Amino acid sequence: MDFSSIVSEQRIKKAYEDGEFENLPGYGKPLNLDDDRGIPQELKMAHRIMKNAGFTTDEMNVKKEMMRIEDLMRACENEEEERELKQSLNEKMLKYNSMLSKKRIKTKNK
Repeated sequence: MDFSSIVSEQRIKKAYEDGEFENLPGYGKPLNLDDDRGIPQELKMAHRIMKNAGFTTDEMNVKKEMMRIEDLMRACENEEEERELKQSLNEKMLKYNSMLSKKRIKTKNK
């Protein structure tokens, strides 16, 4: 951690210990995780469709990582590096398939 992160963490910890966070609006209430205020307006409809279809941001992030690794593999010229990328891709695929299987979404057509 850099110096500013350490100082910030110390200040947050001190404010918490002093009770400065206890009178904030919403204190003690559950977070609204369905809030889409952080999503750009042009992506809200696509986000809602994906969410209704059972896909989450976590799944999409893993899928993006898989595509990035595949791109790196196509450009790779070193065999050892390519082997490491394949290993990483396999791990991401397992993670992605696990995420989908928990929701009973098929990952391959039979």
